[in-house]
Amino acid sequence: MSLSHLKSLQALELALRLGSLQAAGRALWITPAAVGQRIKALEDYLGADLVVRGRSGLRPTSELSGALEHLRAAFQELDAVATILNLQRGDEIHVAAPSDFADFWLKPRMGSFRAEHPRVLFCINGEGDAPLRIGQADCEISFGPQRPNARDDLLFRDFVLPISSPENTRRISNVSLRDRLEGFPLLHLDFYKEDPSAPNWATWIKTQRLKRTEPNRGIRFQRIKLALDAVRANAGLTICGLALLGPDIDDGTLSLPFPISTGQWTQHAFQARFRPDALLRPQVKRFREWLAGQATVTRDWLLQHVQSTKRPHRRRPTRTG
Repeated sequence: MSLSHLKSLQALELALRLGSLQAAGRALWITPAAVGQRIKALEDYLGADLVVRGRSGLRPTSELSGALEHLRAAFQELDAVATILNLQRGDEIHVAAPSDFADFWLKPRMGSFRAEHPRVLFCINGEGDAPLRIGQADCEISFGPQRPNARDDLLFRDFVLPISSPENTRRISNVSLRDRLEGFPLLHLDFYKEDPSAPNWATWIKTQRLKRTEPNRGIRFQRIKLALDAVRANAGLTICGLALLGPDIDDGTLSLPFPISTGQWTQHAFQARFRPDALLRPQVKRFREWLAGQATVTRDWLLQHVQSTKRPHRRRPTRTG
């Protein structure tokens, strides 16, 4: 079997142990569809179905049942081997994070850590100067509900509001506030859609009492990067968080077309989880401390911008008959 088959076996074992493709995808930092594709590739190779869906989740087929115990034992042994070997790779740190967080926030800040620790090598989402390895990352960063777990380091919540290019902010500023978005292209970003506090265009427009026909129409984006590329190209406005956009807001590359008081804090947060055994290595402990310090800078930047300009939203008086 090839390395791709080993990855397929890993996806299969995780999906069955965790009960779903979604849970396995979160553990592997890939999409549920990618987990399904890996399992399907293995099924095609073997010429047999390996999993079936049930009310309680995924379960093995009869063809797999006899081998499942051996599969689980094999990956337990691989995890043990990886742990032992990783302790010897003292100058490497492996990080898994949402791609947008890595591209917009983590990687641009890495220079300060590397300047103090030039011998430490990084692999972030499978890329970097440290080679990719099989097994859990030393640090896993996620965006989701805050977990009351001592293993999780809260980095920061986000503050979500409309984002525009400077040119489009200028264009809509010449239109009356209520009609400002009527007929203007709206770009929809799904990154925050699971957060109960983060508005989409329809709810934001309703809250602000603006006029907009069919606010749910428009191009949808899964990635923040792709949505912002379209914004920079003057293709429309999107609703996005400020936490990852500090430099672009500060230098005027991106613009806020509406007052910051129209924004909303997310309930979900960016959080980091470090493997306990990884924290036995001094450089991982130093990276954890550095990450916490950088997160504090971002929290302070958000609070400074939000609190300095945000005012209580005044509701229009309700007419009585």
